[in-house]
Amino acid sequence: MINKELINPKSIVIVGGSNSIFKPGGKALKNIIDNNYKGKLFVINPKEDFVQGIKSFKNAEELPQTDVAIIGVPARFVKDNVEVLATKCGVKAFIILSAGFSETNEQGKQLEKEIVDICNKNNVCLIGPNCTGVLTHNYSGIFAGPIPKLNPKGCDFVSGSGATAAFIIEEGMSVGLTFASMYAVGNSAQNGVEEVIEYWDNNFDAEKSSHIKIIYMENIKKPKKFLKHTSSLIKKGCRIAAVKSGNSSAGSRAASSHTGALATPDVAVQALFDKAGIVRCQGREDLVTTAAVFTQPELKGKNIAIVTQAGGPGVMLTDVLSNGGLEVPHISGDNADKLLSELFNGSAVGNPIDFLATGTAEQLALCIDSVENKFDDIDGMAVIFGDPALVDVRPAYKIIHEKMKVCKKPIYPILPSITTGAERIDYFKDLGRAFFPDELSLGRAVVNIYNTSKPSADAILPDIDKSKVRKIIDNSDNGYLSPEKIQNLLDLAKIDRAKEFVVDKKEDAVEKSKSLGFPIVMKVVGPVHKTDVGGVSLNVNDVESVEKEFNRMINIKDTTGILLQPMLSGVELFIGAKYEEGFGHMILCGLGGIFIEVFKDTSAALSPVNKTEALKMIKSLKSYKIIQGVRGNEGVNEDKFADAIVKLSALLEIAPEIKELDLNPCLGTKNNVIAVDARIRIEN
Repeated sequence: MINKELINPKSIVIVGGSNSIFKPGGKALKNIIDNNYKGKLFVINPKEDFVQGIKSFKNAEELPQTDVAIIGVPARFVKDNVEVLATKCGVKAFIILSAGFSETNEQGKQLEKEIVDICNKNNVCLIGPNCTGVLTHNYSGIFAGPIPKLNPKGCDFVSGSGATAAFIIEEGMSVGLTFASMYAVGNSAQNGVEEVIEYWDNNFDAEKSSHIKIIYMENIKKPKKFLKHTSSLIKKGCRIAAVKSGNSSAGSRAASSHTGALATPDVAVQALFDKAGIVRCQGREDLVTTAAVFTQPELKGKNIAIVTQAGGPGVMLTDVLSNGGLEVPHISGDNADKLLSELFNGSAVGNPIDFLATGTAEQLALCIDSVENKFDDIDGMAVIFGDPALVDVRPAYKIIHEKMKVCKKPIYPILPSITTGAERIDYFKDLGRAFFPDELSLGRAVVNIYNTSKPSADAILPDIDKSKVRKIIDNSDNGYLSPEKIQNLLDLAKIDRAKEFVVDKKEDAVEKSKSLGFPIVMKVVGPVHKTDVGGVSLNVNDVESVEKEFNRMINIKDTTGILLQPMLSGVELFIGAKYEEGFGHMILCGLGGIFIEVFKDTSAALSPVNKTEALKMIKSLKSYKIIQGVRGNEGVNEDKFADAIVKLSALLEIAPEIKELDLNPCLGTKNNVIAVDARIRIEN
C-alpha cells in the first residue's frame, strides 16, 4: 500500500546519510536539500554529528518521531534499522536504496522477506529495496539524477528499474517533458508497479492529478490488478504509455497445441495492454515521444496536415503516417487558394503545406490558423520548423506556443535543429512545451496511439449450465479430454459443431458412416497432430473405402479410435485458448488448418471477450480479406465467427482448468461457423 506519509512526509531521516555525494545516502540527502524540502530532515550516521549541515544521530534509537526513512546502508544493517524505526520512531514509509537482497541470492531473498514482514506487521509502506527512490512534488527522495522539472500536470512515472528511470527522465527532459512524480520500485518487495498504479487510480482527482501516466516494467506480477487500475484511469480521462521489456521468443514455453505454441507470454502482455487501452512502446525514445504527444489534445480523427519549411521531412512524415493508417489528405479549394496567395512564391498548400525556408513567423501563424479554422476535414497538424542559425526563430517558436494554447486541434512541433538551434529550443522548452526532434519518431508514436483502442467494455457472456460444465471437468483426469466430453462441452456452450462419432471397430465404422451419409471424413483419435501422421482421410465415398481406411488408421501409433464426420466445406478458421498464469485465458483466432502454422496470423484477447472485442480480433487479422471473401469466393459470417469466440470465452470463465484448447479447423460459410475438430487439455 502507498500511504500519505510516503507522498507528503512532514519529516525524513536518511539512514546512511553521507558528506560524499558519490554514495547513495549522500546523494539522496543532497537532492532533498537542493530541491527545497520544507519538512524536518535528519540523518543517522554513527561517525558524524552533522552531515551536509543536517543533524546526525548515532543510531535509530535516538531519533524522534519521523514519517519517512530513506535507507542507504549495507544490506546486513537494514533489517535492524527497519525494526527500530518502525516500532520505536513511528516511521510509516521506507525507501530502501540498498542492494543485496532477492536480486542476489537466497540469503538476500530471505532477508528481504523478513523486512517485508516487519513492514506489514507495523502497517508500514515499503519501496524497494534495491531502488533509486521516489520523487514527488514534496521531496526529491532519489539518489540517481537528473532531477526533472516538476509540474502537477506533467507525467506520473513508475519504473521497475532505477537506472532505466534515470535514462527516461533525462531523455524526457531533453525534449521538454515535465514530471509530476516518479517511483523507482526496485525489487518491489511490498509495493511494485501495480500498487503505484492502484494509488494513482484510487486518489485520482480530475482537476489536480496528472492525466499522463508512463510505465517501464520488466515483470507484470499482478496482471488483474494492473488491468483493473490502468483501464479505470483511462476511463477517467488519463492516457497511459508503457514499455514491457523481456518479450523475446527465448522466453516462450513449448506447448503441444497450436494455441499453446502461439500464445506466448508476450502475446498475453499485448492482449492485456489492448484490453486496458494502454499504448505499448518499445523503448525509451518511443515512451518519451508518446508521452510528449499526450501533452497535446487528443487527435479526434485520422487526417493530418503537415506544415513545413522543408520538403524532405514532410514527405518522410507523410510516408510514416500513411503507412500506419492515418491520412495526409490533399487540401484544395478557396481557403487553400487564399492561404497560398499570402505565402511567398514557390510555396505549396496541397499538404504538406510548404511555406519555404524563407517563410516568416507571420506566415507560419497563417498556416496554423488555416488548418485550425478553415480546413474542417483536418484533425491535427505537425509543424516542422528548423533553425539554420541565420535568423532568430524565437518569434516563430513563440507563435507555435501561443497557438498550442488556443487551438483545439493538436499541434505537434518538430524542431529538428537540436545542435545549431539548441539555445532557441531551450527557449521553447522554457515556455513549458515539449517538442519532437525527429519527424519519424513522432509519426510512429501518433500512429501507435491512433491504433490503440479504448478500454474494453465489460463482457456480457451467454448463459451456460455451470453445473453440467463443472461435472464434466471435475470428473476428468488431467490431460486431453475424450471426444465425447469435448462434444458435450461444446454443446453446453452452444458452439456449433459437426455431427460425429468415435468408433474403435470396423463394423461400427461402417454402420456410423452410413448414418452420416457419404462423403465423410475419418480422423485418428490420440495423436496430437493428425495430418503429420497420415491420420486424416477426406472424401471417403463408400463402405469399401471406410473399411480400408479404418484398417490403415487404427494401426497408427497412439491411435485409440477413429472419428467420423460428414464432409463439410468452407473457409478453414481457427479459435483457440491458452491459460496464462495470473492473466487468465487468452483467446486467439485466425485462419485454420495448415494456414495457422504457415502464416501464424492470429489475433488475441484476454477472456472474458465481448462481441465488440471478438469482431475487432477478426478484423485485425492480416487475412481478413479472405474472411470477407475475395475473387468471387464466399466469405465468412463474421457475426457467427465472433459469437463462437464469445461462447468459448463463457465456457473458459466457468472452467479455468482448461489450459489449452484448439477448435481447428472450424469451417466458415456465409451462414455459419462450425467446429470440425477440437482438442481440450485440462489441468487441475
